[in-house]
Amino acid sequence: MSVTLFENQHKKKEKKEEDCYNNGGKGGEIDIESESESENDDVFIPPTNFSMVEEGLYRSGFPEFNNFSFLQTLNLNSIIYLCTEPYPEEHCKFLELHNIRLFQFGIEGTKVNSYLYADIVALIVESVPEEVVSKALRILMDVRSYPILIHCKRGKHRTGCVVGCLRKLQNWCLSSVLEEYQRFAGTKARISDMNFIEAYDILRIRQSLYSVIYQYHGYASNKRRLLDIGESSPQSRIKSN
Repeated sequence: MSVTLFENQHKKKEKKEEDCYNNGGKGGEIDIESESESENDDVFIPPTNFSMVEEGLYRSGFPEFNNFSFLQTLNLNSIIYLCTEPYPEEHCKFLELHNIRLFQFGIEGTKVNSYLYADIVALIVESVPEEVVSKALRILMDVRSYPILIHCKRGKHRTGCVVGCLRKLQNWCLSSVLEEYQRFAGTKARISDMNFIEAYDILRIRQSLYSVIYQYHGYASNKRRLLDIGESSPQSRIKSN
């Protein structure tokens, strides 16, 4: 994308210089400041930790205002938001403007807290609720939700857990699932997250999907997902805290 952007900017600059030369310089000098502003309008900045999971499915950290132009290029239909905090007003306006549905599944996050009691260090592991992940996966299994973006705050832990469980549902081997999680989490990778992904029971979500009449559809010709025909289209603004 950056190469194409550079070529477009270079062509614009050459066009302006050519027009100025053809007009015998009557057009005056090129307005460097306005040209710079025009070029900045063409710059698309992805959210932190952004990546494509598969065609039509993306993951990232929390999008900022300067990421909105980039998000428009994805033609999103839905966003899965995994934090407990309310979605900012300016973000909600952006979603409404571009007809993007918001599904919020509030997860406190996976933290390991320690405390000292009687000279013994005890660990409290706050894990991701399994039922919340299953609800998020149901949205990911519905072709009507696509294209879709999954994000939390940093795009590492909560997002990594949901994507990891999706990979298990896609029959990835566990070593590949955990390698992908660690690649995005980096030095912040958490054992509790990886234990959760390993222990997540994909048979439970499969049975849930098979409990209704369904048919196979695909977002693209080479992609197949489950579309529940016994249910209405999923409603946006879902909250599961």
